Amino acid sequence: MVRYPQILSVHLFLLRDNEILLQLRKNTGYRDGCWSVIAGHVEAKESATNAMVREAKEEAGITLNPKDLILVHVMHRFENQERVDFFFKANKWEGEPKIMEPEKAGEKKWFKLSELPPNVVPYVRQAIELGLKRGQIYSEYGWD
Repeated sequence: MVRYPQILSVHLFLLRDNEILLQLRKNTGYRDGCWSVIAGHVEAKESATNAMVREAKEEAGITLNPKDLILVHVMHRFENQERVDFFFKANKWEGEPKIMEPEKAGEKKWFKLSELPPNVVPYVRQAIELGLKRGQIYSEYGWD
């Protein structure tokens, strides 16, 4: 049996009132022109929560306390390679979210959860709908 390494990713549902923070992707080579959330890869010898704290600082300039992160969804995804995605939500943070990587993000904007733009990255939309809105802890994407 051949075993393949999994790429681990973290995603942040940053929430205030009934809104979620999304950022417009650009120059990444993946779904540019679509809205997504703060996200990134888990590095070697790094926990998922520590990766989420690091990515929030790198991409949005905000400080998260790992104790304020709540895991709301896990996704096993296949898009040219296998991935496992951890989706965390946070209602508390320090600082005002801003674009820290202008070469990768066109803008950041708050959207009502009930009025997401049509061009949200599809697997992120699935995680929002199933994990955040319905409380479903696990789903799969791209295996059809």
